[in-house]
Amino acid sequence: MTIAQLYTNFAEREARGISPTYERLSLAISRDDDILALVGTLPRPKLQPNLLFSVVRLLGGPIDDPSAFRSFTVRNWAAIDAELRTRATQTNEAGRCALLLPVLAALPQPLALLEVGTSAGLCLYPDRYAYRYNEGQVIGSGEPILECVATGLRRPPTLPDVVWRAGLDLNPLDVTDPADLAWLEALIWPEHTHRLARLRAAAAVAAADPPALVRGDLVDDLPALAARAPKDATLVVFHTSVLYQVARERRARFADLVRSMPARWISIEAPNVVAHDDLPEPPDATLLNVLALDGKPLAWTRGHGQEITWFA
Repeated sequence: MTIAQLYTNFAEREARGISPTYERLSLAISRDDDILALVGTLPRPKLQPNLLFSVVRLLGGPIDDPSAFRSFTVRNWAAIDAELRTRATQTNEAGRCALLLPVLAALPQPLALLEVGTSAGLCLYPDRYAYRYNEGQVIGSGEPILECVATGLRRPPTLPDVVWRAGLDLNPLDVTDPADLAWLEALIWPEHTHRLARLRAAAAVAAADPPALVRGDLVDDLPALAARAPKDATLVVFHTSVLYQVARERRARFADLVRSMPARWISIEAPNVVAHDDLPEPPDATLLNVLALDGKPLAWTRGHGQEITWFA
């Protein structure tokens, strides 16, 4: 896939109907040879459009007008390039807990949660948030309230009992650090004021009871962190929209490792990142990721946790 096609695909499959600003910007860049040439100097893992958009926002650049965005990007490319090479799309979307909850609530309790690619660890608190599926009765009493459209899903009866939580990341973020929180806010898509409010509410939860976040590699350092979990709890290793940033060979080594561990494995990833046999077609193009337990696919999901279609 060319870089121009990457931006077109992002506009049509990910931003359309979700972020008119990013859709418009992506389509403009897909036709702009100068911007494409600049982006083409980056390593392959740094090409995702939302990474570029977030860095420009972090540096105070305009995103509402493609022409102004182009001028700012060309003029400030040295600074943008430097940020792109050190940043990653660590979108810490607490809304994805609405996708995890049906699986977590059905596992033997209590739970020890270990998130790979944890960012600031906001998805380590599924027991502290509240949930509403299809505008029904709220489950739980915390904040934020995570809204999710669900098809074919039996409403989870209760919240999980979490007795231990830890995260593993190459660059863990600290929500009490203003610079780290600014980066997390820059990753929120421009029209998504509800997600920004959700991020800040979830960050307050994490700041009040910080998780154990470990700087490390998902293969080399996972066993040592898992060994710290209490033995009388069900260990759950999980990740959401993380492995696309990992080389294919390392993905395979990670999958072999986690399958060999005394743990349950929950993944929410695109089907070209974690492959599954006999996967049904998604109901529509916005359901890009697959929720799976121990390698068995269960549901199609949207990227920020706003929708789930259960098929298992």
